[in-house]
Amino acid sequence: MAPSASLGARLEALGRRLGAREAEHREALERARDCAKRLHRVVAKAVERFHAGAAETGAPHLRIEVSDIRVDDKHVRAVEFNLVRGRHKAVVIAKGRGEVTLVGPFHVGKTEGPCRSFPFEAEDEIREALGSFVERFAEAAVAP
Repeated sequence: MAPSASLGARLEALGRRLGAREAEHREALERARDCAKRLHRVVAKAVERFHAGAAETGAPHLRIEVSDIRVDDKHVRAVEFNLVRGRHKAVVIAKGRGEVTLVGPFHVGKTEGPCRSFPFEAEDEIREALGSFVERFAEAAVAP
């Protein structure tokens, strides 16, 4: 491309080149997004019940945020959503290669981990691990 080409034209050409490279991964990423949506619904409903239980017993300030699903912070062929309270974080990642990874809980700015990964097909194992994962996060996130 000529050095005099505008930045916009150069980036458009780059976008086309990278888009063509990534297009073959679209179906896998859609499958990952579908998996993340299912897990997000489960986690969001569970967190709503956590909030209700905490409020009912006099502690409505115990709040956990469940983020929207977005492209993973580290990998463009994966999607993620987070559980956050203050500096406490946990990440649920659905990868285009057919794997779910649960990261954390951990403190933002510190080393991430621990991590556990499961194939999409291991639905019962994912649900079991997800329950323990969210419980560990909630316990850590609201510790005095």
